[in-house]
Amino acid sequence: MNRAEACCNQLSELNNYVPTRAYTGPLNNEILERFSVIILTQSTLEEQLRIARFTHEKNIALIVGETRGLFSQVFCDFGDNFSIVDPTGEPPVTAMVASISKDSQGVVTCLDDTRHGMEDGDFVTFSEVQGMTEINGCEPKRIKVLGPYTFSIGDTSHYSEYIQGGLATQVKKSKILKFAPLGESLANPEIVVSDFAKFSHPQQLHLAFVTLHRFIKNWKRVPRPWNVDDSQEFVKLARDLNEEYGFHFEIQEEVLILFSQTSSGDLNPMNAVIGGIIAQEAIKACSGKFHPIYQWLYFDAIECLPKNRANDIENYRSIGSRYDGFITIFGLDFQRKLSDLKYFIVGAGAIGCELLKNFAMLGIGSGNGCVTVTDMDLIEKSNLNRQFLFRPSDVQKPKSFTAAKAIVKMNPEMKVIAHENRVGPETEKIYNDEFFGSLDGVANALDNIDARIYVDRRCVYYRKPLLESGTLGTKGNTQVVVPFLTESYSSSQDPPEKSIPICTLKNFPNAIEHTLQWARDSFEGLFKQSAENAAQYISDPNFIERTLKLPGVQPLEVLESVKTALVDERPTSFQDCVAWARCYWQDQFNSQIRQLLYNFPPDQITSSGQPFWSGPKRCPTPLEFDVDNELHLDYIIAAANLKATVYGIKTNRNRKEIAQITSTVTVPIFTPKSGIRIAESDSQALVSNGNGNIDHERLNQLLAGLPKANDLSGKIHELIYEELTPCIQCFPNSPSLQLTQFGEN
Repeated sequence: MNRAEACCNQLSELNNYVPTRAYTGPLNNEILERFSVIILTQSTLEEQLRIARFTHEKNIALIVGETRGLFSQVFCDFGDNFSIVDPTGEPPVTAMVASISKDSQGVVTCLDDTRHGMEDGDFVTFSEVQGMTEINGCEPKRIKVLGPYTFSIGDTSHYSEYIQGGLATQVKKSKILKFAPLGESLANPEIVVSDFAKFSHPQQLHLAFVTLHRFIKNWKRVPRPWNVDDSQEFVKLARDLNEEYGFHFEIQEEVLILFSQTSSGDLNPMNAVIGGIIAQEAIKACSGKFHPIYQWLYFDAIECLPKNRANDIENYRSIGSRYDGFITIFGLDFQRKLSDLKYFIVGAGAIGCELLKNFAMLGIGSGNGCVTVTDMDLIEKSNLNRQFLFRPSDVQKPKSFTAAKAIVKMNPEMKVIAHENRVGPETEKIYNDEFFGSLDGVANALDNIDARIYVDRRCVYYRKPLLESGTLGTKGNTQVVVPFLTESYSSSQDPPEKSIPICTLKNFPNAIEHTLQWARDSFEGLFKQSAENAAQYISDPNFIERTLKLPGVQPLEVLESVKTALVDERPTSFQDCVAWARCYWQDQFNSQIRQLLYNFPPDQITSSGQPFWSGPKRCPTPLEFDVDNELHLDYIIAAANLKATVYGIKTNRNRKEIAQITSTVTVPIFTPKSGIRIAESDSQALVSNGNGNIDHERLNQLLAGLPKANDLSGKIHELIYEELTPCIQCFPNSPSLQLTQFGEN
């Protein structure tokens, strides 16, 4: 069948929002000018040059991609005036200013505990600077990095004297690229180096692909696999073209010979890599986000070839099988070894689907071997944009079984065993000595560090190779772990994520991540932890005994939450829920801030003579509740309905009714208290809490004040115990978002 027609229907199944059509006619100019991006694969150099002239003239983005055995090529031409709106795709960096010098260099120093994270040539603008106010909202200034905490912005001698504070925010500046057309770039290539261990390979491969096109034109075929005569002819032709095009590259015969001898091969993994890169370049061409390849990229994987290749030429001849493209490069013996492998793939998500597809195309486990895949998750609709083995009809089906069924359809020779198990200590009876002993290797497709470390330790124990991989947005990593040859996955690790001090989180937030963490802590504390503790208190007769054995002040915290849920803040009607939400809003966004400003007034000076509210300590402003403020009322609606759902009270989302109820709520008048101490640091907080020592008098008061579990039977027991599922289903996103917005303010 025609390839376009054969794959069109299956492509359209991947996403029914994308119109997918097959075209089998000639690529004339009338057809080409319908498109904004054109991708050429497996086309002759003459056709590439013809189309490239037209696309460059019409400002149509052109991408050319090709794989030949273990070698590949990508070329991009996005026109004379291509604008990149965001070269890196990273969020803008923000740094807190400690000082700005008033001189010809204008040195900006950031707070000692935070690197600015910027690079030479970046642009920044300033806000909240006191003293040197002229710099606030200035035109973006190009910086020169002087160190991890300092950079210069140019002449500041005409500005006022800097006093304190300020934020330096990176400004994303668009970048204009001028691409040369293919004909011009072919002779004077701009090549991106993809592997610095093979620094000279890109030039050799540029020459090799040009030579291959000429070889095919002259001989009407590609060089024969591992044929000495063809490879010698190929090298001779390459020398001639090196002079003809004026490359003047230093010829490396071993690279050109290897290219010639394997160029007739066709490998799925190479196609997968280059197909993914080209798809990413197409997104760049459409969006202007991320820096595109400028203009040539060459990638090879010659290290995959065995050092001691079999000399039997018959081993590399085509046998009329689906694996001929592989056999041409690696030989029939090696293909049979792959088919006999027993591999374990842990995870059937995005990377797991890619692995399974590649394994099926290579025939791994298609002979006497097999592939075992396990994943405990079900398919969600949101998985469909990247986990391509699944279709809309597969939603809520097990990932592992669905993926296994899909790849057997791709390659009926595959032997696949699907499990729905989590790989961990609890399944060691399944994945035991016998299971691991039978394996030839393991491939991880996991989404969390703990699971990766566990699988790695099992592989180290059983001396099994491990293929480790992960992705994060447009970034990715792979690691090949070979027993007795490489370090294991657990031998090195990323530095731990920087935790947020409790005092910063509660009293002195200064970054968006602080408000996000505050929102999450608030949500879980209000609607998850206290309800769970109360449910366990009611249902588990040993709850008190277990709680009192917890370390530190945990018994006090847990029992406080139980008393709050069952006594202090237990509503009996939806009106009670609204009243609670209104009072809680007042406490969070007015009373606590007024108490903070009572302890630390806006003009407070530290013992060293510096303003207290400076640097990371940002002076807050209490909010005044306004029932007509849409965001304020949203908060009340969300909080009241969550509270009602926890206690099984009928919910209400009528804005007008809730606004009327809110207006009638009597909010306690707050008066700042002089006896309350607010810690400035976590160490001070620890001292004020008695260094984690428990207050036994308060503990006894809580125990005496709790109602008996037997008195809380029936309806309340049932509803509090089941509170979490309906509560989070009703509000999957909005409460956390609203809490975050208030926290940021």
